[in-house]
Amino acid sequence: MSPELISILVLVVVFVIATTRSVNMGALAFAAAFGVGGLVAGLDADGIFAGFPGDLFVVLVGVTYLFAIARANGTTDWLVHAAVRLVRGRVALIPWVMFALTGALTAIGAVSPAAVAIVAPIALSFAARYGISPLLMGAMVVHGAQAGGFSPISIYGSIVNGIVEREKLPGNEVVLFLASLAANLVIAGVVFVVCGGLKLWARGAVDEPGADRDGGADAQGTAGGTGTAQPSTGGTATVTTVPTRSTAPDTTRLTPSRIATLTSLLALVIAVLVFDLDAGLTAITLAVVLSTAWPEDSRKATGQIAWPTVLLICGVLTYIGVLDEMGTITWAGEGVGNIGIPLLAAVLLCYVGALVSAFASSVGIMGALIPLAVPFLERGEIGAIGMVAALAVSATVVDVSPFSTNGALVLAAAPDVDRERFFRQLMVYGGIVVAVVPAAAWLVMVVPGWG
Repeated sequence: MSPELISILVLVVVFVIATTRSVNMGALAFAAAFGVGGLVAGLDADGIFAGFPGDLFVVLVGVTYLFAIARANGTTDWLVHAAVRLVRGRVALIPWVMFALTGALTAIGAVSPAAVAIVAPIALSFAARYGISPLLMGAMVVHGAQAGGFSPISIYGSIVNGIVEREKLPGNEVVLFLASLAANLVIAGVVFVVCGGLKLWARGAVDEPGADRDGGADAQGTAGGTGTAQPSTGGTATVTTVPTRSTAPDTTRLTPSRIATLTSLLALVIAVLVFDLDAGLTAITLAVVLSTAWPEDSRKATGQIAWPTVLLICGVLTYIGVLDEMGTITWAGEGVGNIGIPLLAAVLLCYVGALVSAFASSVGIMGALIPLAVPFLERGEIGAIGMVAALAVSATVVDVSPFSTNGALVLAAAPDVDRERFFRQLMVYGGIVVAVVPAAAWLVMVVPGWG
């Protein structure tokens, strides 16, 4: 058996173990890099670590650290509250608020599962309270996260654009972002119609969450008063309200720390998009400034840095670096290209990305597939920009699967539902997405020959 085939089979084993045993794929990939690089390819430690993505490590740590501070000091809660108030409680718009909110969070640097973990419990609570389909609300949250997931300063966007740059492929950050945004927006629109969204338009507005009612009670009665009946001389009862103070933090106010955090997020966008500064170094600098001013928030946030995601990405890309060092990337790419029909090879790669991502890491599979496509992309028979966009869309829209992190978060966040039934709904919906979206992405993005 050739060394190249052994290295690919080990990659398959890594995906299988990570899927079936719930072991971090990055840790497995580091071990595989050590085993394959040292025993099969004869590389020393320097050769194995040559593919370690130091720049992406800083991006991941920096942006997740900054976002963790925003979560710790309540800035994200304020954003959620403001977004719901924006539509004045109109039920039909709430799913789109959640779509836009998760999209905005991932677009400014939140890891997709982190954004879903924040918004999904709120969104699914609204769904239970107002009779909205949990599948509709869950899909809107996940597709919203992926809609913003490829902005130039996002985690996914930084990773894919970094891989494209390292592989010396033609790239277009704006096209990648707009392709994912458009694909997820179209899918969300279809889900909205199919899952009863049109019926929601017949409803009127509901109470705004957090709005004060009668002695300080909000719409859910969480911050209001308690009524006690006092007998009167006439034999009737009068109700007096005894105000109580809620122990939950007020999400409606802009405190100094929240104002500073919002300013920092805006500064990050301007620094990266206008001044072309490094997203990771800028984010970690802003996080340090906020930590110095409010150390309590920093202590909470440090533990919320997405270390599992950091390990995952760095491990997978390090193993891909080993594959590159030993010539596996060129060997596999030539094998795909030798199919003789470049468009067929392209659509097969899209389906591979979708199938694997439905059960494992979207980031991991993107890190593996884009380099595999490099050799036949370099021939110019397939547009690189369109192919990268199609791979990115195919590998991420399937995160609605209950076997993926985002799908599992949605399943866990849904209150008052038959979880087995909801699980089957997510599984069927995920299967439909896997079957349809890669072919559609290939048809729209690859066949026309973008880039």
